[in-house]
Amino acid sequence: MRKTSRFAHLGGRGAQDLGNAREGEAGPVKARRRRERPVWIGLALLVAGAFFMENLDGTIIATAAPRMARSFGVPSVELNVVITSYLLALGVFIPVSGWIADRFGARLVFSGAIALFTVSSGLCALSMNLGELTVARVLQGMGGALMVPVGRLVVLRAASKADIIRVIAYLTWPALVAPVVAPALGGALVTYASWRWIFVLNLPLGLIALCVAVRIVPDLRPGRAASLDWRGFALTGAGLGAFVYGLELVTDGNVSWAAVGAGIGVGAVLLWWAVGHLQRATHPLLDLRVLRIPTFRSSSLGGSFFRVAISAAPFLLALMFQNGFGWSPLRSGMLVIAVFVGNIAIKPFTTPILHRFGFRAVLVTAASAAGLTLALCASFSARTPLVLIVLVLVVSGVFRSIGFTAYNTIVFADVAPEGMGNANTLSSTIQQLTMGLGVAVGALALRAGAPLDHLVGAASTGGGPFDAAFLLLAAVAFLAAAEAALLAPHAGSAIVVARSGGENS
Repeated sequence: MRKTSRFAHLGGRGAQDLGNAREGEAGPVKARRRRERPVWIGLALLVAGAFFMENLDGTIIATAAPRMARSFGVPSVELNVVITSYLLALGVFIPVSGWIADRFGARLVFSGAIALFTVSSGLCALSMNLGELTVARVLQGMGGALMVPVGRLVVLRAASKADIIRVIAYLTWPALVAPVVAPALGGALVTYASWRWIFVLNLPLGLIALCVAVRIVPDLRPGRAASLDWRGFALTGAGLGAFVYGLELVTDGNVSWAAVGAGIGVGAVLLWWAVGHLQRATHPLLDLRVLRIPTFRSSSLGGSFFRVAISAAPFLLALMFQNGFGWSPLRSGMLVIAVFVGNIAIKPFTTPILHRFGFRAVLVTAASAAGLTLALCASFSARTPLVLIVLVLVVSGVFRSIGFTAYNTIVFADVAPEGMGNANTLSSTIQQLTMGLGVAVGALALRAGAPLDHLVGAASTGGGPFDAAFLLLAAVAFLAAAEAALLAPHAGSAIVVARSGGENS
C-alpha cells in the first residue's frame, strides 16, 4: 500500500512538495539531495522576493516625491499623504493577517496578497492625480500587510527549529537591502525615465511571484479558525493608525505639533484600551501572553530600538549628503550603497557567528557597534575623505546585517509550534511599525537636532542639525544594547545548535 505523507493535510501541490521532500523514497542520492536542499529554501526565496518588492516600494517613494509632485502640480509636502496612507494600511491590516490566513488558508491569502499588490502597483503607475495615487497606495498597503506576515509564517512552519537561523537569514535581506538601494534606484528612475517606472517594475515581478506561489505554497490551515475579534481589530487598527499618523506628521514641512500630539495621544489611548481588551478576550486578535517569553520580549523591545535607529540612518544620510554637503542625488545614493556592501559581505558568516558566540553577545555587540557608527556619522563633513565615509558605512552595514538577523531569529527561539502563528503576527506588527516609522523618527531627530546643535556647536562639524540627529539615533541604538545585555547568557540556545557540514547562510 502506498504510504501517505504526514503533510497531506496541508493540501495542494505545495503540500505534496513538503511531503515528498521530507518522506521521499530511500536512497543515498535522494537523502543527500534532501540534506543539501532543505524543503523550505524554495519557499524562503519566493517570500524573500515578495518582501523585497514590498520593502522597496515602501521606501523608494521619498526619493521620487519631488518629481511626482511636479507631475501632479502640487507642493512636494502634499506627497506625504502617499507615504502615510501606505503605512496606515499596514498598521490596520497586519494584526488581522494571522486570522485571515487561518480562516482562508495560507496559499490563497499569500497569492491573493501578491495579486492585490501587483494590480495596485499598476494603478499607481496609471494615476493621474494625487487622490487616485493615494487610493492605489492604500490597496498596496493592504496587499503588503497580508503578504509579509503570511509569507513568513509559511516558511517558518515548513522549517524545523534547527533551521530557523538559516530561514531568517534568507528573509532578512529584503529589509536590509531595500532602504539602501532605494535612493540610488529611485534617483536613477526619475532622472532617466519616469517616476511611474517605480511601480511598473512590480508588474513582471509580481506576476512571476504569483505563478510560483500558486505552485509551491502549501495550503496551511491549522484547524477551524475562531470568530474574528472585531473589537480587538477595531481598537488595534484605529490605535496603530492614529499613532502612525501622528508620527508621520513630523515629516511635514510646516509641522503642526498640536496635530502630532493629538494623533500620538489618541493612538496611545486606543492602544492602551486594546491591550486591556486583548488580555481579557477568550479568542483575542493578538495573544499578548507570548510577551512573557523573555527572548520574544527582548526582540520586540530592544529590536524596536535597533530597527528604528538603523532604518532612519539611510534617510538622514541622503539628506545630509544632499542638503548639508550640497552633493548630487546620484553621488549621495551611491555612497549610501556602501551600507549594502557591508550587508552582503557579512551575510555568509552571520549564522556561524550566532552559533559560535550566542545571541546575547552578538546582540550587545551589534547594537553597540551600530550606535558607534551612527555617532561617527555625526562627525562627517563635506571635507571628510570619501574613503573614510565609505569605510564607516561598510562597517555600519556589517553590524546592521548581524543585528537584524539576530533579532529576527531570537524572536521565535522559545515559541512553541502551536503558538507560532500568533507570535508571527504580533512580531510582524511590531517590526513593520518600527521599520515604517524609521523615516518619521529620523525627521523628528533632525528637528530636535536643530536646537541641540547650538549646545554642541563647539564640536560641530558643519553638518548643522544632522550632527545632533545622528547622536540621538546613536543613543537609541545604545538603548537596544543595554536591553540585550539583560538577556540570560544562554538565551536562544534552543536554536543555536551545532550543525554538521558547516552550513552557512
